[in-house]
Amino acid sequence: MARYKEKSEAIKLRKKGYSYSQIKEKLGLSKSTLSGWLQPYPLSEKRIRELRDNNPQRIERYINTMRKKREFGFSIAYDQVKKDIGNLTERELFIAGFFLYWAEGGKTRRSTLVFTNTDPGMLKMYLKWLKLLKVPKEKLKIKLHVYKDMNVQKEISFWSREFGIDKTKFNKTWVKKSKMTGLTYKSNFGHGTCNIILNDTSLAMYVLMGIKFIGNVIGERGGDMRV
Repeated sequence: MARYKEKSEAIKLRKKGYSYSQIKEKLGLSKSTLSGWLQPYPLSEKRIRELRDNNPQRIERYINTMRKKREFGFSIAYDQVKKDIGNLTERELFIAGFFLYWAEGGKTRRSTLVFTNTDPGMLKMYLKWLKLLKVPKEKLKIKLHVYKDMNVQKEISFWSREFGIDKTKFNKTWVKKSKMTGLTYKSNFGHGTCNIILNDTSLAMYVLMGIKFIGNVIGERGGDMRV
């Protein structure tokens, strides 16, 4: 009687479009048993395609395959750009720093340079540029913007290690009322937003005029430039 009930339940599930694996998992029956019972109840071609396309293992294999293709594509692109750019000279880094500050730096204060970002790599590039400008790290101040569910001391320690700057150089952290866990896009916000502050009127004027000069040069050559 129990066996008949199991068979009836298996047939019902099969008619609803369940695969052998799904019925096995639901009823705890072997595939060999199901094969004997359900042979007269084949699935439609449409249902077979649906099961195949929604199979978790197949989806995982597809995701891994696409990930490997992307990684391979990025690897080829990296090798090509490495060949095209080659080694960067000090002069090239010097000029690149003006473009970097032009894009991400504060330009409203004439006596202070403020560079803001969430990317440690970009911030370290900025610090390397300041070093080219003969700015000692001791003159810098750091201010963090973090979310209320983040550990302030932990983030200060992170940025202190990244930059090799003593924690005493960090101003009071600004804590946002919102939570990082509430963000839909978190990839670049894992350690908050970092502001590197330098109070130096002469250097601020120099940087702002450097940006202006580059803008003028680009403007003058605009008619000859091809994009």
